[in-house]
Amino acid sequence: MGHHPVNTNTTASDVSSSAGRAARFVAAQTLLSLDARHPFVGKSLVDAQDMHRTVMSGFPGWVNDGSPDPRAQMGILSTWTVDLRQAQLNLVVQSSLPADWSGVPRAALAERPEPLTVDRTFRFGDRVTFRTVVNPVRSVPPPPGAPPKTRGTRVPHTRPEHVKGWFVRRLQPPGEPAVAPDGVTRIGADADTDRIAVRMLPNTSSPAPHKGLRIARAEIKGALTVTDPKTFVAALAQGIGHARAYSCGLILVR
Repeated sequence: MGHHPVNTNTTASDVSSSAGRAARFVAAQTLLSLDARHPFVGKSLVDAQDMHRTVMSGFPGWVNDGSPDPRAQMGILSTWTVDLRQAQLNLVVQSSLPADWSGVPRAALAERPEPLTVDRTFRFGDRVTFRTVVNPVRSVPPPPGAPPKTRGTRVPHTRPEHVKGWFVRRLQPPGEPAVAPDGVTRIGADADTDRIAVRMLPNTSSPAPHKGLRIARAEIKGALTVTDPKTFVAALAQGIGHARAYSCGLILVR
């Protein structure tokens, strides 16, 4: 049995007061349509670290060099798709600050960048359709007898049903807290899980000096019903899951 969309006739008093009545989401988004045959774009497609650099190139000067985690400081998330017939890379970049794409070679642009300011208020019971590309991994604890402070390993889910389970754990039924009992941060929305579609995508990777950087990806689509507006807006702003520096975790909604 999956979760089912919330009855939008339910009043806010029927759920935990932490859900709040409404929350506002404001962000800058840009659609970059790039020529996949251009060397600048081709490098980004074959090297995850180059894709990260392409995304970050739109935000020069906002934070000091060497500042810890500039991506998170500027609220930068991204996602991309490739249109093989048109030989085009479609890159969506979201941030809390305006971007400057003048550093992208003009010949690499298939079309002019399309900037958009998103300013939307979400309320309990709102329905949205969504798409996200995630890095669906699970943590495997270190083996018995491992030295103290040994980290566990992250193992990717490779089957659509397991990816769906990964996402369902992040859904938030009405009245439930923003953090699940097992410590998973929820997204402030619920869904009918029977209508969630999952598609496995090719992995991305990076050669030396980033040996071992290999990112599993999966696309998830469906409809969400907002159950905790504040938590939902946080999920839109911060993304979900790991590998958010490598174009995973951005939730796009309509």
